[in-house]
Amino acid sequence: MKKQITIQPAKGKLGILTPGLGAVATTFIAGVVAARKGIALPIGSLTQMGTIRLGKRTEPRNPRINEFVPLTQLDDIVFGGWDVYADTVYESALNAKVLDRYLVESLKDELQAIKPMQAVFDKSFVRNLDGTHIKTGATKMELAEQLMEDIRRFKADNNCARLVMVWCASTEAYIEASLVHESLDAFEEGLRNSDPNIAPSMIYAYAALKMGVPFANGAPNLTCDFPAMTELAHKMKVAIGGRDFKTGQTLMKTIVAPGLHARALGVRGWFSTNILGNRDGAVLDAPENFKTKEVSKGSVLDGIFNAELQPELYGEIYHKIRINYYPPHGDNKESWDNIDIFGWMGYPMQIKINFLCRDSILAAPIVLDLALFLDLAQRTGLSGVQEWLSFYFKAPQTAPGLPAQHDIFKQLSKLENTLRYLMGEELITHLGLDYYEELEKEYEALLQVTA
Repeated sequence: MKKQITIQPAKGKLGILTPGLGAVATTFIAGVVAARKGIALPIGSLTQMGTIRLGKRTEPRNPRINEFVPLTQLDDIVFGGWDVYADTVYESALNAKVLDRYLVESLKDELQAIKPMQAVFDKSFVRNLDGTHIKTGATKMELAEQLMEDIRRFKADNNCARLVMVWCASTEAYIEASLVHESLDAFEEGLRNSDPNIAPSMIYAYAALKMGVPFANGAPNLTCDFPAMTELAHKMKVAIGGRDFKTGQTLMKTIVAPGLHARALGVRGWFSTNILGNRDGAVLDAPENFKTKEVSKGSVLDGIFNAELQPELYGEIYHKIRINYYPPHGDNKESWDNIDIFGWMGYPMQIKINFLCRDSILAAPIVLDLALFLDLAQRTGLSGVQEWLSFYFKAPQTAPGLPAQHDIFKQLSKLENTLRYLMGEELITHLGLDYYEELEKEYEALLQVTA
């Protein structure tokens, strides 16, 4: 018997708040505004362009996802955020140089109206940035309270019915979970004492959850994937997800690696290097920030190639990752992959991938989808970690002790089946034996008639 699930309607305005109004966030905002005006299509967004199969393959039921699931419409979205610089979204979009100036100018009125709130900033977590538009407070708890007041004010001023928050700011310096992250009580005490192990992104996540606002982490930071934050999410009945938007080179890895694994081909080495010149590239030029990204990107292959189960194929993989700051490229990231594989009787082969991508162009639709799906989860009563959104992350957050699924095709199947489940549709396993069992019955009946 199907479980009855009540989804609250998507009435009123949805405010999407982004800590960080740099290249990714401004590209996302400009793209949504352009789509509303009919200037451009929201390509790359499953919620806007994707379809979903319902029922049997013999049934012509393949609606757009936004026709199947009650999502917020693009016209009902309001934008806001914080940034360490005071530039409007229009000015920031011009500075980022991701989009053609002509396109940005055509959206000037809408983009110029969006001004950042003062950000929570700690240079020890991003030493290659110098924040000038920042909050001050006696303690980190005071900074969290200021963020909560920003959230209240934004919701009231923009007449929003609901809010979501998606981290679009820079990668923070690498830290590991410590005692302050073990429980909500310890974390709140740490906020009051300005514990140095509490990063700015954690303060945003805390403020969002305390205000009942769903939160997604688009960077590899330790932000909401530790016990204190998941405890708060369940206490406040709020949806969370993370971490690190799956774009560029890692997107390619989660497409190619599952194919190699599916064919039981061995992998001896995977060398990956990137060059990019945007603000993210400058931040990652610091070793402590690069390490945060390296750990996030490095976990992907481990989750697809299981060396313990298949040591003959993957027991000796050498996986190396490099990111190089190269200002002339701007937001146009270039990645190279050299993959040393082997096949039948151990004979070696190689794969070379040169991906000239646009980082923010790939990330922008992820921001939109995460915001709309988190809002759906919240209206459905789903709280805590939303693993069904792993499709969008390099290092997906899961329940404690549960290994992350990195195969993008399995992630998509999980996402689609979650939507089917929420809408009361049959899940699809792709088994397909029923078609052939029915065909066999038809053949048997035909043989009986002709006998």
